[in-house]
Amino acid sequence: MAEKVLMKGNEAIAISAIRNGVDGYFGYPITPQSEVMETLMKEKPWETTGMVVLQAESEVSSINMVYGGASCGKKVMTSSSSPGISLMCEGISYMAGAELPCVVVDVMRGGPGLGTIQPSQGDYNQIVKGGGHGDYHNIVIAPASAQDMYDFVDWGFELAFKYRNPVVVLADGVIGQMMEKVEIHPPKPRMTDEEIRTKAPWATVGKPASRERNIITSLSLDSDTQEAFNRKLHAKYSEIQEKEVKFTEYMTEDAEYLFTAFGCSSRICEAAVDMLRAEGIKAGLLRPVTLFPFPYKEISRLASQVKSIMSIELNFGQMVEDVRLGAENKCPVGFYGRQGGNIYTPEEVAEEFRKFNNIK
Repeated sequence: MAEKVLMKGNEAIAISAIRNGVDGYFGYPITPQSEVMETLMKEKPWETTGMVVLQAESEVSSINMVYGGASCGKKVMTSSSSPGISLMCEGISYMAGAELPCVVVDVMRGGPGLGTIQPSQGDYNQIVKGGGHGDYHNIVIAPASAQDMYDFVDWGFELAFKYRNPVVVLADGVIGQMMEKVEIHPPKPRMTDEEIRTKAPWATVGKPASRERNIITSLSLDSDTQEAFNRKLHAKYSEIQEKEVKFTEYMTEDAEYLFTAFGCSSRICEAAVDMLRAEGIKAGLLRPVTLFPFPYKEISRLASQVKSIMSIELNFGQMVEDVRLGAENKCPVGFYGRQGGNIYTPEEVAEEFRKFNNIK
């Protein structure tokens, strides 16, 4: 039977990693996600599941340890916040180039630079559009609750191994620090060596006489070979875009106006929708759960139905570019955001909506 526990979103990440059979966590503390490692150290999973938990000397070391563990077919992960994720981007690109599965949790804070320790959603472009060098994509999933933080670890690894690709759980400081009731599911065991050989036949786990060597690398010095590999990656990303789009809708059936938002912003927008509905204004909300792949088709469908769309984000306008692409000029697309760790209220969002739509 599932157990319900009050915990922070960051704590939910750690508990989920233990309960879902993660083999290793390698990280470095940074606000506002330090509770992930703190909770793992408190729980001491190395004594129960055998999970390795290691504080590396830096974020660069962390992601390269993840690279090593993933090469052996292990379920390995890390977490950090915006400046720390920037340091990991080269390693994430290497893992995309080597087609290695992993989960990276980014609990966003304000920037640029060291910025502030307060929440933000300013990493959208960095994570959704790549982050590192080359033509690659992370699979990006955006939690909006502590329960999502718990559930998305398991889902993230499912996607990572299915597509041999890094998965980023793109959270914000509000979701990471918010305490909510979380349903804890029965534990899953770690994969056995035989299960790894079956599930990850590409892994570097020793060469039997029955096959050629498995080589893990992102390096190719031949241009034609590298071009063919990039085309292979592009075909994989196209498959992901076709099969893995996920979103939620709130009050969209008869909506005449639409909000788009992810993470904590989607919850604030739900309250704004309720306020506007109480005034007789038929507003609705589309929340992208996957940011890559992005729900372009659903936005296009709703853009044909509504008078306008507003993207609400804790940044200066990043996801709104994808919303505009999805809307295909079928209706006006507006934007409202806050920066520096400031959080809008539902009343503020509703007021900006009225201004954009000239509703008094």
